[in-house]
Amino acid sequence: MLINPIGIMVDSLRLGLRDGLKKSKELGADGVQIYAVSGEMDPANLSAGARKELREYIASLDLQISALCGDLGGHGFQDETVNAAKIEKSKRILDLAVELGSNVVTTHIGVVPEDRNSPIYQTMLQACEELGVYASSLGAYFAVETGPETSAHLKSFLDNLSTKGVSVNFDPANMVMVTGDDPVQGVYTLKDYIVHTHVKDGIRLRQADPREVYGSLGYKPMSHENIAEAATSGDTYRELALGEGHVDFGRYFQALLEIGYKGYLTIEREVGAQPEKDIASAIAFIQKYK
Repeated sequence: MLINPIGIMVDSLRLGLRDGLKKSKELGADGVQIYAVSGEMDPANLSAGARKELREYIASLDLQISALCGDLGGHGFQDETVNAAKIEKSKRILDLAVELGSNVVTTHIGVVPEDRNSPIYQTMLQACEELGVYASSLGAYFAVETGPETSAHLKSFLDNLSTKGVSVNFDPANMVMVTGDDPVQGVYTLKDYIVHTHVKDGIRLRQADPREVYGSLGYKPMSHENIAEAATSGDTYRELALGEGHVDFGRYFQALLEIGYKGYLTIEREVGAQPEKDIASAIAFIQKYK
């Protein structure tokens, strides 16, 4: 019996922030995840007064913030020439999350190379070390989304950091769709790092290089628009409604229970013409396990 609160990625509703928050409450969510990278949610655009007003508004809806999304796209933290600015912005998003009552910021960091001695691996490690130390100082987590690499390889990377300030946002569909990794085993492998989850389903149509999907130096930079387009009509993978893909949710939810995960199950829907209907169906799907 799941006891986890259910969240909605507000941006998945495509209604704008305020209407998306109200609709999330109407749909029965306990909390919401919000992109905080650009526009009105960019930390640079939110005054102290605006932050206080937003926190009070969310509380008035009896919602919590499960996490902010601080995904800056591009090549993640692979390019040392832009990392200083990206790290600085990521810190400000962490500050905003804490100020709004959450201690999680999710992101993609780029595909972790297999060779731990490669310059890119070391550049990513250095960036994540700085962000992990900063997040820990706030009692917060910078949570890497699963998908670009296997759970075992991601764990190996995280084990090299001095804190758990960089942890994991577990997305089972990304693993199924891109690396073909088993998300159930992934839960056990990453059990010490999981601080937030996305609930999504999908299938893999063919084997692909994760660097082509998630961006890597020498490859096209990652964008959520490209990922959504590929998930809708590409030849590599498909995002599907919960229960229609290859995520075994019965075993997956059981694994989360067994490791003692009590955090959010946040619904993310990156495709489809009827996101409100799809998200309502996803909530009903999760409720069957409660």
